[in-house]
Amino acid sequence: MTDDSLPIAVIGILLALWLVGATVAIWIGLSLWRQSLKTLRQTSRLARLLETAPAFPVVVKGDGRIEAADRFSRLMGLPASVTSLTDLGGHQDAGLASADLAQLEDRVRETQRTGKDFVMPLAVAGSDRRLLVVGSIADAIIYPNGAALLWFFDATDNIRELEKRTHESEEARAAFAALAGLIEAAPLPMWHRNPDMKLNFVNRAYVEAVGATDSDQVVEDGIELIEPENSRDAASFAADALKAGEQAERIVAATCSGERRQLRVIDIPLGNSGVAGLAIDVQDLSDARNELRELSEAQRDLLNMMSAGVAQFGTDRTLSFANLPFQRIFAFRDQWLAEKPEFARVLDRMRENGRLPEVRDFPSWRSEREDWFRITDPSEENWLLSDGTHLRVLTQPVPNGGLILIFEDRTEQAQLASARDILLRVRTATFDNLFEAIAVFAADGRISLWNRLFAESWGLSDEVLVKHPRLDELLPLLAQHLKKPSQISILGELVRMTTTNREQRRSKAAFADGRIFQIATIPLPDGNALFTMLDMSDSLKMEQALRDRNAALQEADAIKARFLANMSYEFRTPLTSISGFADLLKAGVAGALNDKAEEYVDAIITSADRLSEQINTVLDYSQSEAGALPIEPVSVEVAAFLQDLAHDKTPFAAERGVSLHLQLEEARGKFPLDPKRIGQAVGNILDNAIRYHRADGEVLLFGRLKGNTLEIVVSDNGNGIKAEELSAIVAGQGRGQSGGVLQGLGLALAKQLVESHGGRFEMDSRPGEGTSVIIRLPRA
Repeated sequence: MTDDSLPIAVIGILLALWLVGATVAIWIGLSLWRQSLKTLRQTSRLARLLETAPAFPVVVKGDGRIEAADRFSRLMGLPASVTSLTDLGGHQDAGLASADLAQLEDRVRETQRTGKDFVMPLAVAGSDRRLLVVGSIADAIIYPNGAALLWFFDATDNIRELEKRTHESEEARAAFAALAGLIEAAPLPMWHRNPDMKLNFVNRAYVEAVGATDSDQVVEDGIELIEPENSRDAASFAADALKAGEQAERIVAATCSGERRQLRVIDIPLGNSGVAGLAIDVQDLSDARNELRELSEAQRDLLNMMSAGVAQFGTDRTLSFANLPFQRIFAFRDQWLAEKPEFARVLDRMRENGRLPEVRDFPSWRSEREDWFRITDPSEENWLLSDGTHLRVLTQPVPNGGLILIFEDRTEQAQLASARDILLRVRTATFDNLFEAIAVFAADGRISLWNRLFAESWGLSDEVLVKHPRLDELLPLLAQHLKKPSQISILGELVRMTTTNREQRRSKAAFADGRIFQIATIPLPDGNALFTMLDMSDSLKMEQALRDRNAALQEADAIKARFLANMSYEFRTPLTSISGFADLLKAGVAGALNDKAEEYVDAIITSADRLSEQINTVLDYSQSEAGALPIEPVSVEVAAFLQDLAHDKTPFAAERGVSLHLQLEEARGKFPLDPKRIGQAVGNILDNAIRYHRADGEVLLFGRLKGNTLEIVVSDNGNGIKAEELSAIVAGQGRGQSGGVLQGLGLALAKQLVESHGGRFEMDSRPGEGTSVIIRLPRA
């Protein structure tokens, strides 16, 4: 080899080595690329698997920072990714509550420190989502600094189902405990047998019945409450019920608490759980049935001894009992009654025997009588049979749905009553045609007989007399017709003395209508007193009329004088006290009042003022009528005077819903008058116009000075007053719409006050157009 070829050979060798190395490097690179691609695909699959997995992995590092996918933030309801555990708290409707977060941090620190695993539930704030956290130490190769790996599971459905099952379990346990307590506290002996028919459980009543110490002793010793019957014990009867699969009942005698009692024993099969049993004490029921049977037999014996017919029907409307008088009244045979016929058949047989009233539509009549079974109240009716027999029929429903019929033969009583009625009518006709008024009073003071003239003389109605009132009850009614009601006691004494002393008495009675009666009381042989009245009015009419009139006038003058003398003191003194105390209450002297109390106090004050005004009206009217009312005229500004009057009546008009209008343009100037009396007159007129007007009505007060005359007009657009009533109202004899006489006196007083000024009082009213009152006062 030449010197020139050596470098070339070296270069060729190097190129060959480089080529081989490059080839190897390319092959290794391709192998690593394929491995990396495979790893990348595996990593993508693992990432996708984690994204779709039901668990959410979270790594908590030692410094508190966490690594978690974005979907973990969505799971916690957070808007942004979390970087530490503390980011899970502090949110109102997302993340974890403070208590849950603190507990989770404690568990994580404990796991990082000791490597101890944990499982705990969490709740997402602001939602009903429930999480289950499984914590453990992370792989040291991946996280060598003691990081904790947390797996968050969405366990909402599982926890809900668990809570539901837990709640159902608690309810079932509570129901079972309640049922067990109920069975234990039941007053009836109760027990349970296993499928082998051995006692498994007994309650306290069972233990007390067999005289054992407790239920354990009864179960261990197999103490049976029910004694063997026909060589069969209680267990064999229970086995038969279990085998048949049906509840079995029987009544046996047993010793309970040392006493022999009749028991109804019930065995209830429970399938594979065995047989339950209970015993009901029916001894009292059996005794009651025996007593009822004995009572029914005694009752039937008693009913057979009665004169009235009695028939009893059961709930199925069949005849269960009929006494001997019933068979005799309706001509029934024992053989037919023994068949226990139905109620409808009994009525049919009564009709066949001619023992029913004649009716046009017998089927409808019978259907109405069948309704007796459906009513709850007793009823009564009378049957008049074709042979003249009178039957009083009483129906008495019984609680069990049956019916008792009682038939009382009242033929003889009806005949006696008819004869008595004839005698009474004859006597009444005789008494009513007598010239004297007659009444008979019994020894106990009750009026027993009277004629028509007696009732007419005393103005007594039949409704009062038919009640046969006592004399002391009748005297107040008679006193109303006497001229001097106090003298009625004299008539009462006449009757009492005649009844007691058996002596004839005489007296006179003066009636308020002017009649004079001669009264006599005569003792009768039966102990009663005959009271007679003879009218003597024709002979004494003129004399008595004059005396009565004179006495009436004197009495009226005396009453009027006493009334006027006592009115001021008797009425004003208590009225002043009422008003004063009401004002004190309103002023708060007795303490603060609530709204309701203030309303009551205002009502008292208003009523007191109103009554005082009415009293003043009566007094002023009386004084004016007697010419004793003083008049003190002064010069008055007419427009201001009328405005003040209208202003005082404005609240009353507003209360009544009436509009009060003034028209005083022509009333400007002064005029001599008594402001108190004329104000009182105009005020009374306004009061009447407002008080008796409709709610939406209008009242006009008009004033005008025309020369030497003052004209005041009060008019309304109300319903008006009839002509026949108008004069009575002005004269003080009419009544207001509220029925008060004092309101009528207001207009009469106004008329007198105007006339005492020398003026004229005119009142004009037309029905449907309203009423106008015109006052014309001359200048003095």
